[in-house]
Amino acid sequence: MFKYLFLLLPLLFGNSASAQTPASAKRQITVAQNGTGDFRTIQAAITSLNGRAAPLPVVFIKNGTYREKVTIDGKPGLVLRGQSEAGVVITISQANANFRCDPANAGRWDVATLNLRDSPDVTLEKLTVINSYGADHPKGETIACASEPGGQKVINSADHQMALYTAANTTRLAVRHCTFRTLGNDTVSPWDKEEGLYYFQDCTMEGSVDFYCPRGWAYAENCRFVCHNLNAAIWQDGSMNKDAKTVLKNCTFTGDPDFKLGRYHHDSQFYLVNCTFAKNMADADIYPAPSGDSAPMWGRRVYYFNCHRTGGDYAWLRDNLSTAANSPTPQQITANWTFGGRWNVDPQAPRLPAPGPVAQDTVAERMLVYQRLDGGWPKAIGEKRVDYHRPLDPVFKALLTDEAGLNDATIDNDATTREITYLLHAFVTTSNPAYRRAAERGIGYLLKMQYPNGGFPQFYPNLTGYHHQITYNDDAMIRVLRLLRAVVARTGDYASVDQNLRQQAEQALARGIDCILKTQYVQHGKLTAWCAQYDEKTLQPAKARNFELPSLSGSESVGIVAFLMGIEHPSPEVRKAIDSAVAWFEEVKIPGYTVRQIGAPGTPKGYDRVMVPDPTSTIWARFYDLETNKPIYVGRNSEKKNSLAEVEYERRTGYGYAGTWPAELLAKEYPAWQQRVSAEKSH
Repeated sequence: MFKYLFLLLPLLFGNSASAQTPASAKRQITVAQNGTGDFRTIQAAITSLNGRAAPLPVVFIKNGTYREKVTIDGKPGLVLRGQSEAGVVITISQANANFRCDPANAGRWDVATLNLRDSPDVTLEKLTVINSYGADHPKGETIACASEPGGQKVINSADHQMALYTAANTTRLAVRHCTFRTLGNDTVSPWDKEEGLYYFQDCTMEGSVDFYCPRGWAYAENCRFVCHNLNAAIWQDGSMNKDAKTVLKNCTFTGDPDFKLGRYHHDSQFYLVNCTFAKNMADADIYPAPSGDSAPMWGRRVYYFNCHRTGGDYAWLRDNLSTAANSPTPQQITANWTFGGRWNVDPQAPRLPAPGPVAQDTVAERMLVYQRLDGGWPKAIGEKRVDYHRPLDPVFKALLTDEAGLNDATIDNDATTREITYLLHAFVTTSNPAYRRAAERGIGYLLKMQYPNGGFPQFYPNLTGYHHQITYNDDAMIRVLRLLRAVVARTGDYASVDQNLRQQAEQALARGIDCILKTQYVQHGKLTAWCAQYDEKTLQPAKARNFELPSLSGSESVGIVAFLMGIEHPSPEVRKAIDSAVAWFEEVKIPGYTVRQIGAPGTPKGYDRVMVPDPTSTIWARFYDLETNKPIYVGRNSEKKNSLAEVEYERRTGYGYAGTWPAELLAKEYPAWQQRVSAEKSH
């Protein structure tokens, strides 16, 4: 099929007429393989250009087959114009996996035949761009790959192999009379999901799964799509902006028997107007991929108008354009409308005003200023706790900007997890991409700070003092794991997180759970509960501040158990950890007592904190001796005391040495968990 189409399509759609250069054209340089031009290779011509010089000359390419990878990097406004679509062929044979397995390519981004980066306002005309890996390796291959288990990588003939790839800051890309062809996935991959604006006119695109997969805004008119898979031809990622969309107008679709039209993994928005489909297209509407977001933030948005299939229309092809936001008419749906005034690329269509300023959230804006260069946030500036409700005067804002490189980011006292959660919500409500970018940088920070054994230090990269210890204290590590679990589960606002980060979060979450199981303290051969801090190398209980000795925690252990109970289909190891901790809570409880705050005239605070008998109350100590389970009370002199009254006044009234932390877990949450797990077992 591939070779047949390769021969047939140029005859059907190619234009062998010489390019007509209007009088108003830019200065031009010529590429010709036979030496009759300025350069023999396309890349040499592009490299010769000064990207800062405007306007750049047109790169005119004479007919020929150019076996080279082409990279356009930092060349805004460049025009690549072929002599004819059928006659100018740019081709390589490369699978993404093959490219990534070569250590020499570490850090490289040019994965396709034609690659663009930092090059807005580029125009491509009359080119055929091919990645022939699938045709050259119809049975795939096995290659050496040091990064793979066993040192080998199996590559399928239809694996990812891009003909066109665009990275960040390659917006307003105009493509006319071009052919892009592979037998693999992601043939045409314009991937600036934040600001990408892509225009395709009179083009042919061919490939396997998701072979036309724009991110951001894309418009394709009078284009031909040829699909070689049973999953999907088209795909879109519009997750960075509610308005992002892909529009296909007056396009035709053909392919292998039972090819499916399209799918999506993230929030997306499809408009198909006046499109025609081959008879052998499957009876399958554009659908959510099982591995994608379970519930798109903005709902399912797939719209059709006057679309027809040879041999009869499927029910899902019926017109539903009126159900789209603002009910656009077919006449309104132009390239300019698609881009929402961000780019009026079609001079024949009505010009639209540029969108207004992106919505802002006052608290989120302050969070952007406080964020450190490593992606995390501090809990305080000097001795003053961060307060996002406090307006930022110019002097203080300048100070924060100057100190962005400090290494004081932390997960203590809700820092970093609080900001990530808020920023994701702000992104969902405002569509301001800066908020999601900052939140994802924060998630990246959390992933970087995790130890290989799954634990999290309290601070990173500042690992001085006790900051380096694995920290359950004040639920620091558990808050991180809850956040990562929400990212993995795509819960609520966390569904907007990038899929690559989500996959990393899933691995980090698994390591974190493993760390929890390994740090549960074994006392005389019996599993008990957890300590507040652990040595990150030995996984043994560790001391933090002077009054926080190695000990079992009646407080932090509650958060750990609650987190473990949130695991779906828990393993026998997880169930044992929960049951053992609950048994320990029952064993060490202190019935018949409560902690009260009483008036104490003449003391520094005017009150004191005391433990008194109360037959209606049960409490637990914050710290228990590792060997005896005896409650311990420790002041700043690090001496163990037998009662709260023996601790100095400042600590006694300034720290929580006893409380009812496990009460609700034992009374409600644990029984409910037992019931759920029992029901799961019965099924």
